[in-house]
This record gives sequence, structure tokens and C-alpha cells, in this order.
Amino acid sequence: MTPQKNTFNGILNVYKEQGYTSHDVVAKLRGILKQKKIGHTGTLDPAAEGVLPVCLGKATKVCELLTDKDKTYQAVLHLGIVTDTQDMTGEILEQKDAAVSETEVREAILGFVGEYAQVPPMYSALKVNGKKLCDLAREGKTVERKARKIKILEITIDQIALPFVTMTVTCSKGTYIRTLCHDIGEKLGCGGCMESLLRTRVSSFTLKDSLKLPEIEKLQESGKIEQILMPVDAVFMQYPCVSILEEQEKILRNGNPFRVREIQNLLPEGQNVDELEKDRIRVYDTGGQFCAIYEYREEKGMFFPVKMFL
Repeated sequence: MTPQKNTFNGILNVYKEQGYTSHDVVAKLRGILKQKKIGHTGTLDPAAEGVLPVCLGKATKVCELLTDKDKTYQAVLHLGIVTDTQDMTGEILEQKDAAVSETEVREAILGFVGEYAQVPPMYSALKVNGKKLCDLAREGKTVERKARKIKILEITIDQIALPFVTMTVTCSKGTYIRTLCHDIGEKLGCGGCMESLLRTRVSSFTLKDSLKLPEIEKLQESGKIEQILMPVDAVFMQYPCVSILEEQEKILRNGNPFRVREIQNLLPEGQNVDELEKDRIRVYDTGGQFCAIYEYREEKGMFFPVKMFL
């Protein structure tokens, strides 16, 4: 009988290097780990680099939840240049002197903090009528795109050396930093595009803990890959931890709702189980295995599954 291959379950904090697509990273990891069930948590452009959490096995169920998390980027804005891709990989459409002061630059950039309606770029993977915008753009077509409400949580201006501005941006899901750079340039009247992009954080995954593909391959060859795998439940440490009563485990394993009285309280001393009704919770079985994320619905007086991980 052929021995069963190991299946890895967890999340890898990958440092995506320039030149790779996010799909390339997943394809290479499938080869390194000899495992098919792998997914990434949000596309990074080939020219961009930095943090790309990659989910393995059961953790692929986390992908969409991580995609929704806030992210932090360090971007270099190049003022005075407008391109069709909104970054320096595209064709230059307009070029002029960035005749603006540092004060004007700071005011314009910080004016984008908060919610704003951002029009997605043509060179993006978003679909309109079933076709990717980037495919339409390569055919020389431009279609109307609806503005989407995104949120810039924080911008720190790290350096101004005109026509270049280095800034650190923390933003909501769906934000295009290329488009932010374009919009800043438009606001200043001189145009602008993104010179470079480094993603430094996705939720709790940070740049300092990320590993490049050759480093991951070496760990796999030495049988140490599990040392760098983050367990699935580590993504949800902000939620209270509870375990189901033994007689109710069948309810949990079938993904059925349950009431507060059907869980054991594993919260720190001094916290009341009733406080769980205000939040999502991490649910474990009596053996300590992470099983699901549940959410309380006040109108029903019960917890309902958000995502099962059995």
C-alpha cells in the first residue's frame, strides 16, 4: 500500500518577490509541498512585493476572511507622471514638472484619510459583464467602472524628495494603492503614479516574519515546514474561546446553532459567559480541536456558524 502523503493545514507568511504573480506563488508552493489544496489571501501585482499569507489544507477556508482584513503598504508615489496602469510598468500618457510645494503635497495626501469613493483601475482583475478589466484594457478598451467606497485608515508620510514621496498607508479591503497615487497626483494638478509598492502587513501577518520561497523550500527539505505554519485558529485570537459540552458535540459537528448554556466558559477569570452574546467566538470540541467560528444572533438567542473548520 502506498503511504499517505502528509497534508499541511495552516497559514504560511510568504514574502512575494517582484516578478511573481500571486498565482505563481501558489503554483510554486504546490510543487514544493506536493499538495494541491493551497490558496492565497489577496492578489499582489507582479511588480509589488511583500506579505502574502498563503493557506494550506483546511486553512483555505480562511482565505476569504483574511482578504477582508485591513492591510498596510509602503508606497513610493512618483509625481508628474500619468500612466495607463497607474504605476511605472505602464505606458506614459502624460508627463510634466511636479511644481508643487512639500506643504501642498502633505495636505493633498492627508486629505485622503477616511472614506472615499475610489474608481478601480482598468488594469485590475475585477470583472465587468464576466470579463476581467485588465483583459479589456489590453484589447484597448475602456469601460465605465463604478466607484467603490473604501477607507484609508492612516497615512504616514515617510519622506518627500520631489518628485518622489514615500508613504505608509493602512487601508480597508478593496483599496488600490496605484489608484490612490493617481488620485493624489490628480488632486495636486501635476499627475502621479505608483513607483513601487511593498505590503508590510495583512492582519497579524507582518513583513519581519515573512519568508521567501527558497527559504520555505529549504525548510520543507529539512522536514521543518510545520515550525513556520500558523495554525488556523491563530487568525481569530481576537474572539473569545469556548468549548462545547460533550453531549452537544454532535450539534457542533453538524454545524447546527446552539445556545449559551450549551458551551463551557473558557474565558479568563472574571469574565462572564453572558458577554459572549456580543461577539463572535472560537469554538473547540472537548478534545481541544478548533472546530468553527460562530456568531451570536440576538433575535434568535442563539449562536450560528460563520465558518466550519472540521
